[in-house]
Amino acid sequence: MRNNLSIRSSLVTKEQKGSVEYQIYYLTNRIIILTQHLQLHRRDYSSQRGLWKIVGKRKRLLVYLSKRDILRYNDLISQLGIRGLKTR
Repeated sequence: MRNNLSIRSSLVTKEQKGSVEYQIYYLTNRIIILTQHLQLHRRDYSSQRGLWKIVGKRKRLLVYLSKRDILRYNDLISQLGIRGLKTR
């Protein structure tokens, strides 16, 4: 079941383990897994807190990437299938 939830690892190569793209990819996989867990265990509040922390960290990384290189940011959110950041 876990393989069906995870995003394809072909999006990011092994040489990029420390890159912002890999970190966002890894956090997105963890968000998907935790979301599936919370659908089964609705009252697991410590997992909910962990999920919110992961979502916040991914958001900060997305903000950083959007400010540094908007083309890489747009390519990444289209590959991962996540929403972009809200603009004011």
